Amino acid sequence: MTDMRGASSGLNLVDSVYERLLAERIIFLGSQVDDDIANRLCAQILLLSAEDPTKDIHLYINSPGGSISAGMAIYDTMVLAPCDVATYAMGMAASMGEFLLAAGTKGKRYALPHARILMHQP
Repeated sequence: MTDMRGASSGLNLVDSVYERLLAERIIFLGSQVDDDIANRLCAQILLLSAEDPTKDIHLYINSPGGSISAGMAIYDTMVLAPCDVATYAMGMAASMGEFLLAAGTKGKRYALPHARILMHQP
């Protein structure tokens, strides 16, 4: 059985991966958008903006969508941030996931080759 604890920090493997990504200014949305996820992403965007407002933040999205109010909180934080937010669709960016993808800085919105993007009317 593999030890799922980080050697030095005491974090589990998943938390260690997310911590390492955050250190590289990468944020990952890999689930449905809800209040807990929105609070986490907003806090990460604010943290990275405070650390260095001149460097881009990279938001990777694999989400089926979710709560409008939670998604709008993420959107507002992305717009508020002084740094550019580059967005990347991977897997699926549907509904609110697609909205957040489109909210990336102009010229810095990307889709990986096998990503699927679903846009629908309200």
